[in-house]
Amino acid sequence: MARGGLRSHPWGIGLGGLVVLIAILILVWDWNWFRPLVEAQASAAVGRPVRIGHFDVRLAADPLLVFDSVSVAEPAGFPDDKPMGTIDRLSVRIDPWSLLHGAPRIPEIALERPDFSLAQGPQGQPNWAFGADKPATTPPAKPMAFPDIGALTITAGRVHVVYPQPQADFVLKIETHATPAETEPRLVVEAAGTYSGRPIDSHFIGGSLLSLRDPAKPYPVDFTAANGDTKISLKGTVERPMELGGANLTLDLRGKDLADLYPLTGIPLAPTPAYHLTGQLDYSAAKILFRQFAGTVGSSDLNGEIAVEPRQGHPLVTGDLTSHRVALADLAGFIGSTPGKADTKNDTHQAERAQQEANPKLLPDKPIDLPRIRAADIEIKYHGERIESQSTPLDNLSVNLSIENGKIGLQPLSFGVGQGQIVVNLTLDAQEELVHAVGDIDFRKVDVSRIMQSTKMFEGAGTIGGKIKIDTVGNSLASMLGQGNGDVKLFMAGGDLSALLVDLAGLDFGNSLLSAIGLPSRAPIRCMIFDAGLAKGDLTSRLLLVDTTEANVVGKGHVDLGKEQIDFQLTTDPKHFSVGSFPAPIDIKGPLKSPSIAPDAAVLAERGTAAAVLGVLLTPLGALLPTVQLGLGEDNDCGTLLQDVKEGAQAPVKPPAGKKPSPKPRPAHRPS
Repeated sequence: MARGGLRSHPWGIGLGGLVVLIAILILVWDWNWFRPLVEAQASAAVGRPVRIGHFDVRLAADPLLVFDSVSVAEPAGFPDDKPMGTIDRLSVRIDPWSLLHGAPRIPEIALERPDFSLAQGPQGQPNWAFGADKPATTPPAKPMAFPDIGALTITAGRVHVVYPQPQADFVLKIETHATPAETEPRLVVEAAGTYSGRPIDSHFIGGSLLSLRDPAKPYPVDFTAANGDTKISLKGTVERPMELGGANLTLDLRGKDLADLYPLTGIPLAPTPAYHLTGQLDYSAAKILFRQFAGTVGSSDLNGEIAVEPRQGHPLVTGDLTSHRVALADLAGFIGSTPGKADTKNDTHQAERAQQEANPKLLPDKPIDLPRIRAADIEIKYHGERIESQSTPLDNLSVNLSIENGKIGLQPLSFGVGQGQIVVNLTLDAQEELVHAVGDIDFRKVDVSRIMQSTKMFEGAGTIGGKIKIDTVGNSLASMLGQGNGDVKLFMAGGDLSALLVDLAGLDFGNSLLSAIGLPSRAPIRCMIFDAGLAKGDLTSRLLLVDTTEANVVGKGHVDLGKEQIDFQLTTDPKHFSVGSFPAPIDIKGPLKSPSIAPDAAVLAERGTAAAVLGVLLTPLGALLPTVQLGLGEDNDCGTLLQDVKEGAQAPVKPPAGKKPSPKPRPAHRPS
């Protein structure tokens, strides 16, 4: 026995030593010894240095890994005086057996006081693009299966976002809140600071982060935000949040100007009055849809659907919009003017309107925002069923607007005027610094009675036709008109105008007084012709002729659209004697916004002056006939007038008593 016990003694000593060694290891073991190895693995994973203050493992069936004082460095090119972010404590519980079967199972992740800064580097690179610092020669890592996470909690999270464009500097406070009625904590995010240079304040309450991946559980959304004067509310659920599909969300938008949505949405919109729109937000066929929306923009209603398709470079925006009633003042922002009515309760452009009224210039000179025009491709159809305007004789409008790679098309923009139409076809190339615009405006059997209704003073009937053409460059409506080239040809046939208009044009005071009280009430018109050329912004008349039963009115002069100065003269040739008649040329001169209208004090008109002017302007009359027929139809009195004037221009005229005959023959025929 003694010898056997001695033989087993070395084994007993070894076993006892192992037990003692294990006991010692248990007493002195520190998982923090593995911290350098863990830091190296984490740094390799994110592509930049990761530091851990302390590492520990708490043994259990599912061990808990605890990382204290975690910091993540900024990428190259950023200041290295402070890290990109820190986490006071990161706790991760893992199922070690799941590591043997592919996708790891992580029953629990908890972040305590994570604090990160998201910013842009000197070269425009974002600091949150992890892996950007990895050498190009690093072979791509084998993709790892997404882990199955059981619970995720965030305590006192903070993210500071600073971006030069779009002037963003705000703080996100992120936490998960558990309630007794819910098995998973809700995500709560609050934002405060500035965005696009305006104060931002938002509040978001959603389901748990983990439920985002559960297609069987609709994800609840309750989001409100204020960015300056813009207010946003989004409430409802999303069935497939990771795919942005199956949404049942109500979006409510309101603010002082739809153009303020550009920094938030990337969609370029013209300035507008105050608006309020409500509809359904959805995602389908790779498009974000704002559908079945309705509301108001200024004094106009607006309904329809807008879709945004995110694409490489810039998005595609499509829409089909309708207004049952539309105030033209609400659309003034599209031409660079101040939108909205001045007398509305919520006039959101008072300062801008006051500045515009104080400006001696009439034409809008607000520069076109080229970056916004180039920011998206747009295809919009819009129809205004009824135009409400006290000073504009337009009944309805329809427009097809397209923008593709900075090229704008209005093809067509159509206004209804009584039974006729004004149709605009316009293309603008905004790819260069100066916009190149080419367009034409067709007047098709425009109803004169509808035009005269807007004056509130005069009456009339008849039909107007014609065409305006323009080719120009510029960076505002004023500069385009001030440098444009083109033609203006307008005609009127049949019907009548208030005799007050005709008599005032000749300062026929006696008849004007009778006309003002309704005697006579109308002056039948055979024809009216206005033909002018536009050269480098100067609109010069080639012919202005109004042939009525009361008088023939002839005009000449020009309008300098660049300087916004008008110098025009109207000469009347009465067709009957009238007490108080004082026929003299009427000069219209001065600024386009406020011209003076007065008789020519130096020259008194003699009878036959209008006919003499007609003789000088015979040349363009024949060339106008095809355009006359296009705008008015072939059956009109203007064709007859052209022939009569040609014949009358050859007849001699007797000089008034006391005057010598003119050395040049002048036409005596007065069309009637």
